[in-house]
Amino acid sequence: MWHANGMTKHIEDASLSQALAKDLGLSLPQAEKTIALLDEGNTIPFLARYRKEATGGLDEGQLRALQEALSRLRALEERRATILASLAEQGVLSDELRRKVQSADKLTTLEDLYLPYRPKRRTRAMIAKERGLAPLAELMKRPPAESPLAAARRFVAPDQEVPSPEDALAGARDILAEEAAEDADLRGRARRVTLTEGLLSAKKAPKAEDPQGKYAQYYAFSEAVAKVQPHRVLACDRGEAENVLKVSVELPDARILAFMQERWSVRAEGWRAEVETALADAYKRLLAPALERDVRAALTEKAQAHAITVFAANLKSLLLQPPLRGQVVLGVDPGYRTGCKVVVVDPTGTPLMPGIAIYPHEPQRQRQEAIATLRALIAKHGVTVVAIGNGTASRETEQLVAEAIRDTGARYLMVSEAGASVYSASEVAREEFPDLDATQRGTISIARRLQDPLAELVKIDPQAIGVGLYQHDLNEKALGSALAGVVEDAVNHVGVDLNTASAALLTHVAGLNKKVAAAIVQQRQSQGLFKRRADLKKVKGLGDRTFEQCAGFLRIPGGEDPLDNTAIHPESYKATRQLLETLGLSAASKDLGTRLTAARTDAPRLASALGIGEPTLRDILSNLEKPGRDPREDLPLPHLRQDVLKLEDLKPGMRLMGTVRNVVDFGAFVDIGVKNDGLVHVSELSDRFVRNPLEVVGVGDVVEVEVLDIDRQRARVSLSRKRVLIGSAT
Repeated sequence: MWHANGMTKHIEDASLSQALAKDLGLSLPQAEKTIALLDEGNTIPFLARYRKEATGGLDEGQLRALQEALSRLRALEERRATILASLAEQGVLSDELRRKVQSADKLTTLEDLYLPYRPKRRTRAMIAKERGLAPLAELMKRPPAESPLAAARRFVAPDQEVPSPEDALAGARDILAEEAAEDADLRGRARRVTLTEGLLSAKKAPKAEDPQGKYAQYYAFSEAVAKVQPHRVLACDRGEAENVLKVSVELPDARILAFMQERWSVRAEGWRAEVETALADAYKRLLAPALERDVRAALTEKAQAHAITVFAANLKSLLLQPPLRGQVVLGVDPGYRTGCKVVVVDPTGTPLMPGIAIYPHEPQRQRQEAIATLRALIAKHGVTVVAIGNGTASRETEQLVAEAIRDTGARYLMVSEAGASVYSASEVAREEFPDLDATQRGTISIARRLQDPLAELVKIDPQAIGVGLYQHDLNEKALGSALAGVVEDAVNHVGVDLNTASAALLTHVAGLNKKVAAAIVQQRQSQGLFKRRADLKKVKGLGDRTFEQCAGFLRIPGGEDPLDNTAIHPESYKATRQLLETLGLSAASKDLGTRLTAARTDAPRLASALGIGEPTLRDILSNLEKPGRDPREDLPLPHLRQDVLKLEDLKPGMRLMGTVRNVVDFGAFVDIGVKNDGLVHVSELSDRFVRNPLEVVGVGDVVEVEVLDIDRQRARVSLSRKRVLIGSAT
């Protein structure tokens, strides 16, 4: 909640900056400047590339972490203000309570403090208080000399439904039980000890059906809460949701009860029994269930956050796969009864023929006719690569293609078709190919994914691309936000050709939205190709602020100004031209690379003379050396195949090249050319200890692996990368 008082807001902002600087390991000026830039509406890609001097060189990941942390802190402050207002309105805001609320640094601590005062449905303790038993509950904590029954007789009131001393004591125990269960210090202490000493347990639910034994390893599962792996938490959550598993948290009961008795200990014999009875009830009926809910929620939240991080890393690797430029691609969407859909696209991704279907598999079995059709298309259009979707009938289709391309010089690659059906039925696909049916659009998408994975995959909801684990169980909003950030970072890292990019691709450029992206395409179609970046300002709805954010990420190859085909921002053009003039060069100089490399040694002086920061100068030099450079070109190209491999061909010790298809906590799945991807367990990923598989491999990486074991019955292959690396080292 932001106050009207400017001084108060200034104090809050300073406090947030200090907290973020401490939590994220930043300097205070760095945190303050970055927060100010974010609050001004600057995009993450723009800040990462063009405001390095202000942010201290924070990259996209660090900036997003800061942005998320800032959002959490502001949400905490808003909740704190709401709670303080509520407590004040109720007339219960003592100086001590105010101090505790204002010093709480976590949302759980805040909520624990507020719990006794939060509006709730009538409880047993509330009813007891209405019957006038609160003073008796206070006596339990500070016992008088008389016995509990003697003291309780003074509270007997049949008209208040307290007919006996025993009923009065029962009501007082309810009040004490609720007070104990809602004590903020106790809840925090109990929660901490549960997180360090509790156990997450699972067992098979009575009468549960699990015909494939999907959850068999969790039928008698128990692991320390502090050590349980995120994928195990998510597996337990899913098994519980499917009514296969009963999941619980085993609490350190004795430790927590000891805390309670220490907090509410009394010496008087009779009264001690009453208090211990109340505390036992508080624990069993109120505190233990709440702790289990809290710990389960914390485990799930942590596991989901981890899974989202893994999904995001996999998506980033997939989006940044190097493009296969200049290839004529034949795309195949495999199928049985409905046939395999086939299309050929030219190097720009334009279809060269109407989509057709071939029927090599069951039930038609027109194999030879299908081979003849494929060979004819390859010859007619000069096909160099075949892209095969990895869905139903993919491996049978792979065998067909391997035979069809024999002696043609063409190669093939299995391509993930995840999301192709989503794209084919989307508004983007209908706008792009209004005269084609959904199956043809999907096949074109499969073919184009080889030519430029980024340009094609941005047309699809990233959640449909399928490179994560338990993605359908994750918080949809959090996952969507994280993946949208990955797409935005990838698109802006690579840069976009202003004169060829689709509206779908332009939408992800920093500062642009769907409406402005459509307006750019419309102007390009009606007015002709853009010749200068400055012409963007003529686009309807694209003002100075938007231009500032997007211009540096949009390229114009062959435009009027060579600088427009670089990542140099227009705001730095003047400094760039002064730099070239100082060095006696032009943007078209042949020895530019050599001369600029020498200039790097004089960077501090040059930056000062040009009135720009050193980071900006170094970026300018890099872009002048390699104008129009696509950073993906530095990565190894996909592993293309000519021959098919069968499971029966595999033998332990065999070494093969494969492509990483997915990375999860326990290892990486690698496509080695057989029906199912092989698994490289995390223990076999490297010749050194690997805590996180993403440290050593990413989706799309081409790796050499050794076959460890083949389970032919279950069609599972175990692979090792460690043995290859050890062998190479020796």
